Amino acid sequence: MSQDIRDVIQVLRYELNFLEQGGYERVVKAGVASSPFRSTYTCLNFGDPLRPHACHECLLYDFVPARYRTEDVPCHHIPLNGGETIASLLKTSDRKQLVIALGHWLRVTIARLEAQREANSVSQAR
Repeated sequence: MSQDIRDVIQVLRYELNFLEQGGYERVVKAGVASSPFRSTYTCLNFGDPLRPHACHECLLYDFVPARYRTEDVPCHHIPLNGGETIASLLKTSDRKQLVIALGHWLRVTIARLEAQREANSVSQAR
């Protein structure tokens, strides 16, 4: 379980908004290396090359399958759809497919978490 105290839905909404506003495309066109999650404030180590925070502290860590949690960038191994991951899509250099798959995963995950939160609040109100 992550130690990140940020609200997971808000962080995922931020990432989705960045994606939908063309954030990754702008970064790539500017000649800057872009890495989903790591190139935004979603990453606890954003902008710090020393990476003082371990990945297990991040809220995304809870979405990473156990067998990939020791990878250098665990969040790039979150299953997006049909077995694709950020890591696998980065290898193909198909940025458009990466944006589509990541956007889909973010929308589905946000909706699922919102439904869970609503169900929890309803059951607590009873």
